[in-house]
Amino acid sequence: MAKTCYVTGKKNMTGNNRPFSLTATKRKWKANLQKVKIVENGETKTVFVSARALKKNNLTRA
Repeated sequence: MAKTCYVTGKKNMTGNNRPFSLTATKRKWKANLQKVKIVENGETKTVFVSARALKKNNLTRA
């Protein structure tokens, strides 16, 4: 399963490297995902959450 943010749904982006000669080679931009334990419905879950979502949202962490 691909890593995606549990809160925002962010995941890896793809595109091309473009040097001066304009030859295109594939590359990836990885989302800044952190493994976090949260409490949801009385159960402890381990999920991936983006760093920005950790700052903004107040998740109930275990």
